Order: sequence, then C-alpha cells, then structure tokens
Amino acid sequence: MAKTWSITVPGSTANLGPGFDSIGLALGLYLKLEVTLQDEWEFEHHSVHLPEKFTVEEHLVYTVAKEVAERFDVELPGCKIVMTSELPLARGLGSSASAIVAGIEVANQVCELNLTLEQKYTLASRIEGHPDNASASVCGGLTIGASLPNGDLELIHTQDVQAAFAVFIPNVELKTAEARKVLPAQYDKAYAVHASANANMLTAALLTKDYKRAGKFMEHDLFHEPFRANLIPNYHEIRQTAKDAGAYGTAISGAGPTVISLLPIEKVTAFVEKMKPLFPTYDIQAVRVDTKGVQVEIHETIN
Repeated sequence: MAKTWSITVPGSTANLGPGFDSIGLALGLYLKLEVTLQDEWEFEHHSVHLPEKFTVEEHLVYTVAKEVAERFDVELPGCKIVMTSELPLARGLGSSASAIVAGIEVANQVCELNLTLEQKYTLASRIEGHPDNASASVCGGLTIGASLPNGDLELIHTQDVQAAFAVFIPNVELKTAEARKVLPAQYDKAYAVHASANANMLTAALLTKDYKRAGKFMEHDLFHEPFRANLIPNYHEIRQTAKDAGAYGTAISGAGPTVISLLPIEKVTAFVEKMKPLFPTYDIQAVRVDTKGVQVEIHETIN
C-alpha cells in the first residue's frame, strides 16, 4: 500500500492593529500539499503564488521538515510534494507561516511523530519568531499568544468568530524584514502604556464579540502602523473609504502591504463589490475565518 498525505494549511492575518506580534486570525485562503514518499526530495508547484525557481535545500517546507525531524532525532525520508497556494507571497497574509506549519506537518506525518496541537503551534511559533500567524494556521480561528521568559508559549484560541473580513491585496510585495526596519528601537513609557491599553481593548472586544468596538481599536494602533503607513499603497484612502462604506475598522494585515477590514457577515459581499471599482488595481476579496486550522487526509492505494 502506498500513502498520499493531503495537507491543507490556512493563511492568516496578524496584529489586527494593536495586537502586535501576538494576535493571529486564520483566513479561508489555503496552501495545499500532496505528499508521497520517494527516494529523493522533489517539489512541484501549481500556482502563480509560488516561486518558479528554487533548490530543494532552500525551500521553506523542506528546511522546516528537516529541522523538526532532527529535533526529534529521526530521519526525514524523501518526499515528492505537489503544492498549490491561494496565498500571495510577501503580502501580509501568512504565506511564510503557512509554509512553516506545512513543513511541521510533513515531518509529523512521514516520520510518524504524533505531535499534539500544542507541540505544533509551539514549534511553529518558535520557528517563525512570534506567536501570531503560525499559531492561527495551526489552530484555526482567533489566537492570542505570548512567549514567557523561559521560552514557553501561552496561547488562547477560539474558533467562534462571528464576523467577516475583506482584504485589499496590492500588486506589490513588502518583506516583513523591510517593514520591521522602520519601527522604533524603543517607545517611551507613556506611549507604550497607551499602546498596550489599545491592544487590551482590541483583545477584550474580540473575545466578547463586540466587533464594532474591535473595529474602533483596530484603527488605534501605536506600535507599528504609524511607522509603516507610508509603506502601504493607498493606506489612508482605503481606511476612510472602507469606514464610509460600513466597515467596523481597517488595519494593515501583518506587516503589509495588504490591508484588512472587519465587517458584519451580512454586509461583506456588497462591501467588496462596492470597493472593487474604487480600487481597481487591488485584488479585493471577502474572506471567511477558517475554523479548522491545519488539516490532513490520508489516502492509501495499492501499488
């Protein structure tokens, strides 16, 4: 019997404004892999969102799978991986995090590691460097995480998000490393207190499903958006136009350049149709919240 593993990983948005490097939300845009065992590693891409040229050794899915196998002192067998993706690269929709989660799941399946959900999101967050996008892609729904001084990760997650989102995806990339360069090295005390209060209010509003208030605080970030705004095409225009059209709030998705609006579920379709002619150079989509996280189906065939 030959096995094929079908692995589906949702993309994600991070921060939602002031929830900097802590809040993540899984979105219904997916990275999909078909994995079979063979002697040598091979990747086959079927998506405009994936790179055309690369070596196996530099592919993030491979490097993460290899790292996880070495961490558990097992040998990573050769695999053929056929990949498709709905996630544009370097747009703030969790393309790197989804690849990290995919790599962990590949190692988990082909090496029979039997990782728990907690092990998966802890590994993913450590590899990515912060507990937002990766945790959301593992768990689905809304995640709020913090790393403790001893390296442990504390995570709260809920799949019950009764709101919808619209994403404005520009045809330009913005690497996270570049977006981080514009941030201050430090904040003064009063400024940091104000910024943290806004993050606390965003978190409380999301968990109590007060989405109107959540939208308000999405637009009151002080940690990163004031410094990244000039890197985001049409940032101010989109925020104001979206608000005028009924969005609760709009924020940079992750490090950008995509921006994301929070809306009532019943209004998101009409909202997107209204925005498309106003911003014709953007790919504007209504996206649901993914509630399942990483999923695996195993198919067995007779050789």
